[in-house]
Amino acid sequence: MFSKIGLITNSGVRAVGQTLNELLGYFSNKNLDIVLDRCSADLIDTNGYEVVAKAELGKHCDLAIAIGGDGTMLMAAHLLCEDEVPLLGINMGHVGFLSDIPADAIKTNLDLVLAGNYVEDVRFLLRGQVFRNEKCIAEDYALNDIIIQKWNIAKLVELDTFIDGAFVHTHRSDGLIIATPTGSTAYALSGGGPVVHPSLDALILVPICPHSLTNRPIVVNGDSYIEIVVGTRKIDQARLTFDGNVVQELAPIDRIKINKKNKKIRLIHPSGHDQFHILREKLHWSK
Repeated sequence: MFSKIGLITNSGVRAVGQTLNELLGYFSNKNLDIVLDRCSADLIDTNGYEVVAKAELGKHCDLAIAIGGDGTMLMAAHLLCEDEVPLLGINMGHVGFLSDIPADAIKTNLDLVLAGNYVEDVRFLLRGQVFRNEKCIAEDYALNDIIIQKWNIAKLVELDTFIDGAFVHTHRSDGLIIATPTGSTAYALSGGGPVVHPSLDALILVPICPHSLTNRPIVVNGDSYIEIVVGTRKIDQARLTFDGNVVQELAPIDRIKINKKNKKIRLIHPSGHDQFHILREKLHWSK
């Protein structure tokens, strides 16, 4: 099924190193080849294992396992989507919407996956570009969300929003979240957005603290082209983030164009994975 396993993390905590050693012991008993990213290699005795840069991991394995929280999964998704390598997550973080294998049940779940008893869950990413004076000055990708947010000021920013070329509205707020269904349970949820099942082909636009209380989140077709024109008085009164990472300081009349990326990420879950069980557990529904 899988013959070469890549291990990736972005955490240096001792517990992650212990889990890495547990994984290496497990896979050595299965006679599977292992490749480590450099961060993983720094936490353990590499003992002759192949070590590669994070960005190259997808070219050297046919299954990647991320050890950490959802932030680690987001980082791994960015690096692996170009090679379309399936990604499995071992949760050592706080929530674990994406990394759903508990650290205390690794063997049981990996036995299922390696026997072919797993669910493949394909998720799309967003591509965002910033245009200034008709020139693209920044571009990046996001699995969860692209966010325009005010910065360095105690004032609202003004945003003009267009969808597929049609004007939607001008609104004043602390910013705007453009999220995938994957990201609907992240910052967008905190902003009052809906929980969207990851199987749906949709985009969610959620205003952050809008001045007008009638400005509500909206859901549009996943193939839509979103364009936002930024209204600020000076540069760096608003910034653009991709999955929580600041990518660009924004200036007056910058245009942010957002649409689907042409690559997807393949998430692997053990058999029996149930999205509604995840929601009940992580969001404490019915408690």
